[in-house]
Amino acid sequence: MIERIWSGKSPLYLLLLPFSFLYGLVSKLIRLSYVLGWRKAWRSPVPVVVVGNLTAGGNGKTPVAIWLVEALQQRGLRPGVVSRGYGGKAARYPLLLNTRTTTREAGDEPVLIYQRTGAPVAVSPVRREAVQALLEQGDIDIVITDDGLQHYALARDIEIVVVDGTRRFGNGWWLPAGPMRERAARLKSVDAVITNGGEAKAGEIPMTLAPGDAVNIKTGETRPASTLTQVVAMAGIGHPPRFFTTLKQQGITPVKEIAFADHQNYSEAQLHALAGPYQTLLMTEKDAVKARPFAAGNWWYLPVDASLPDPQASALLDSITRICRSPR
Repeated sequence: MIERIWSGKSPLYLLLLPFSFLYGLVSKLIRLSYVLGWRKAWRSPVPVVVVGNLTAGGNGKTPVAIWLVEALQQRGLRPGVVSRGYGGKAARYPLLLNTRTTTREAGDEPVLIYQRTGAPVAVSPVRREAVQALLEQGDIDIVITDDGLQHYALARDIEIVVVDGTRRFGNGWWLPAGPMRERAARLKSVDAVITNGGEAKAGEIPMTLAPGDAVNIKTGETRPASTLTQVVAMAGIGHPPRFFTTLKQQGITPVKEIAFADHQNYSEAQLHALAGPYQTLLMTEKDAVKARPFAAGNWWYLPVDASLPDPQASALLDSITRICRSPR
């Protein structure tokens, strides 16, 4: 239902407009308070790059953050990552991730980024505290924030917005009548717009999510996803249909598709009930980091990597690298 409302296919959004105007007013006042200097943003001693979005729901933000971390590592830089840690609840903040940190403590996306990149990751509702924790634990050249475009208390050097190229901005209204955290005009003030799928508009960097081989969660075995049989597909991400579409593009026709809420925590019994012993439970990598502690032998995940074309990708990385190597 919410997808129909946000896409403009249902007139029910009209009933929510009063709340949207209130949301928009508060959002504008918060940003204005920092722009005019009424409130002071904290500036890190190392550059900060925000990877965020203007809309609620999955746009591909975390794959872009992973791509950026890995690309900067290949250039000899030492990035660290900070996140709000949605879906997690730590005993204390800031929380520095290690190999024993669970998704219930840190949230699924920070754990995924930590496991994929090996970069230091810190979680805190107050991003400044997370940045300070990274700086205290070792040398880093740059901080990547996974989300946080609207967290203006943390000053940033580069703003990157990820846009869903198919859904774009829905009906264009603020939450809850529409999907917008900020209106589309905000794109004029950011440094780069990366468009995930669909058709990139002028000045935007096109991106695709390239799936790799399926990985067995329990054993680590890899094989082409198309060789899996009797697939039960599940996804607990911001926009589950994207995952199911990816599977079909890989030649997989699931016997069942199950969508969960984004950042949902799973129980062992809940997931074991989804697929029988002769079926394959196939999920996203973001789901797999939560399922790994109790995975069965027939559970697999499909990793995806952000793919950005040159020369736009190189130009973006060059501008970030220059900031890292310039005196503060």
